[in-house]
Amino acid sequence: MTMATHSQGDIDLGMPWDNSFFHLGEDFHVPLAPVPLPDPYWVGRSALVARDMGLSTAQMESHALLLAVSGNRKIAGTTPLASVYSGHQFGVWAGQLGDGRTLLLGEAAGREMQLKGAGLTPFSRMGDGRAVLRSSIREFLCSEAMHGLGIPTTRALCVVGSDAPIFRETRETAAVVTRVAPSFIRFGHFEHFCHHDQHAQLKVLADYCLDRLYPACREDVRFDGNPYAALLAEVTARTAELIAQWQSVGFCHGVMNTDNMSILGLTIDYGPFQFMDAYDPAHVCNHSDTQGRYAFQKQPHVAYWNLFCLGQALMPLIDVQENALAALEPFKDIYARAFARRMSAKLGFAEPVDACKPLTEDILALLAADRVDFTIFWRRLSHWVRERRTDDDSVRDLFLNRPAIDTWLLSYSELLAQYGRGLEADLMVKTNPCYVLRNHLGELAIRAAQAKDFSVVANLLAVLERPFDEHPEHAAFADFPPDWAQGISVSCSS
Repeated sequence: MTMATHSQGDIDLGMPWDNSFFHLGEDFHVPLAPVPLPDPYWVGRSALVARDMGLSTAQMESHALLLAVSGNRKIAGTTPLASVYSGHQFGVWAGQLGDGRTLLLGEAAGREMQLKGAGLTPFSRMGDGRAVLRSSIREFLCSEAMHGLGIPTTRALCVVGSDAPIFRETRETAAVVTRVAPSFIRFGHFEHFCHHDQHAQLKVLADYCLDRLYPACREDVRFDGNPYAALLAEVTARTAELIAQWQSVGFCHGVMNTDNMSILGLTIDYGPFQFMDAYDPAHVCNHSDTQGRYAFQKQPHVAYWNLFCLGQALMPLIDVQENALAALEPFKDIYARAFARRMSAKLGFAEPVDACKPLTEDILALLAADRVDFTIFWRRLSHWVRERRTDDDSVRDLFLNRPAIDTWLLSYSELLAQYGRGLEADLMVKTNPCYVLRNHLGELAIRAAQAKDFSVVANLLAVLERPFDEHPEHAAFADFPPDWAQGISVSCSS
């Protein structure tokens, strides 16, 4: 595939573009060109996302694409825009929000493309419309890390940097992340139009989602045949599955506002996220979350609360309250079953068995009591089951309470014996990752990139794309976090 530069300066990526969201009309967005990023340079690129988008290696390495994804040249066929939405932030109605530093370019190859950090928009409020290198690297790496884990997420094509100064808590430098997803519509889009009594626009948005993202809901006979209740039910199910996956890998989102919730059940808006090191159900990863609203153990409850906000926003279209409640009610059961299935797989069972539930509850309590590293425990347990050496103390060595873990391992071994051994170890190493994007790994990549060394970003990306493999050349990425990692603080500015 070749890439041409049009005489008027547009860059042709050789793919047909549309922007169906643009066609919804001026009530939904403001057309806006990106603000050029001075003297951009490559920081990281995902070959996997490029392949999915139909971009060649030559294109991904070209200066023309660098100019395009930094906002210096328009991509031919795109219609950049900033969308408006509202939302609840930390449980409080925040009013009108919107894309304050992100522009939707359009859609190609079945995916929408956005530039995050592309400059001021009418929705920037007090912000500068820019993203910093620190947060951009974190989002780039974590988007692809989540995909590698099999967790629904927005993706990241690339991140570009610039030495242009940006001021947060300190002076930093600018960056732009190019991210892609089937849709970036959030719960907050619906809340916006409901709150302003713009019910006609609310219906336009809901019909757009039905026709483009959830066409089967048009034929759903549940809820008196109301497709909007069916839409709510599908979003509820996807969100429940997503949160179960987060909990099973120790992922803390950090800022689960309704404007950060995807209508497709994707992980979206990577800000103050964290994969837990020492397991602590009450862990709060966001320094800005002074009340602990988004603590790890509260994520399922918060997701349910956010879905109720979405249900309220859709009420002008659903009309019958009982149908909305019926659409939301399955969340708890879907989440419980999905979490049980995930944890059973971590224990080596393709399908949940009754005995897995108390084993799961007991081991999580032991992990919390001794603050055991979550990822390392599950990976070591996988090898413990596979190798079955009588002198293997790799799991026991993680615990201070040796009698308690010995009792648990005995119960676990007895359960494995009941069901026979063989496939469980294989399943476990494909379920319990060796690598996750720990905070200190992201920090190492950021520090190196700030010194114009982008090799750590590239090496981490390669490992996180295949997190269940061993990667012996990068074994240090799977080790315990260093002592200095405890001093890393992430907040809403992250």
